[in-house]
Amino acid sequence: MLNIGTHLSISKGFSKTAEMAIKIGANTFQYFSRNPRGGSVKDLDLNDINKFKQIVDENNFAPILCHAPYTYNLCSATEDTRDFARKSLREDLERLELLPIHLYNFHPGSHVGLGVDKGIEYIVEILNEVIRSDMSSIILLETMAGKGTEIGSNFEEIKRIIDGVTCKDKIGVCMDTCHVFSAGYDIVNDLDGVIDKFDKVIGLDKLKAIHLNDSMMPFGKNKDRHAEIGSGEIGMEAILNIVSHKRLEKLPFFLETPLDEKGHKEEIIKIRELIKGRKND
Repeated sequence: MLNIGTHLSISKGFSKTAEMAIKIGANTFQYFSRNPRGGSVKDLDLNDINKFKQIVDENNFAPILCHAPYTYNLCSATEDTRDFARKSLREDLERLELLPIHLYNFHPGSHVGLGVDKGIEYIVEILNEVIRSDMSSIILLETMAGKGTEIGSNFEEIKRIIDGVTCKDKIGVCMDTCHVFSAGYDIVNDLDGVIDKFDKVIGLDKLKAIHLNDSMMPFGKNKDRHAEIGSGEIGMEAILNIVSHKRLEKLPFFLETPLDEKGHKEEIIKIRELIKGRKND
């Protein structure tokens, strides 16, 4: 069964978001832990959470993904920025313990001139401070496109962060198809090679989720510009190869394409139908 969803707002509560996911044909979803451009966070409503848990259980949801705001930069040159990321990340993880959500994704950050080595040192330092051995969540490092001074645009940098984390069973990876394509990993013409490379460098057991996005930008341009599925440089055929690949097909896939719920519903239906058609051929 294809586990696919999209990024949805939780502004009306978790239960309403789960209902929306079902309405658009999804069996999972992704959401921001708080305002993606700021630091505000709403109090959790226990009645809403209980209803949410019931919907998730009754509808056999695949793993749901909590996404950290873009404002977190664990490797910033500014101590206040790192402190904000540390405090907010710890709070996000504590809140997840009350929810049926055990995947937490974040962008490793930008070293803004400090250099990759120092950036990774800062990231590892904060992760080791906030990760607890008894927590139920797994923190996912997102693969990045490589714009500016981003860390995590190659598998080796991701591996270096994982190697520095003490509780390695609490750390994993979310691969973004647009990002890896833009970073120079040819998932269109050599998907098997990219998967083998990931497995050799990081280990496929660490891959816990995939952001399923097409790319507005050509291969290897280090630009993070998501396109609707099938309308970009990656294309529908390559997207279908990814979601149906025997080594990836059981993972949860999350659309982050520039569409509303209606558009995402159409994308989900189309992908499901095309995958079904492949299996019937």
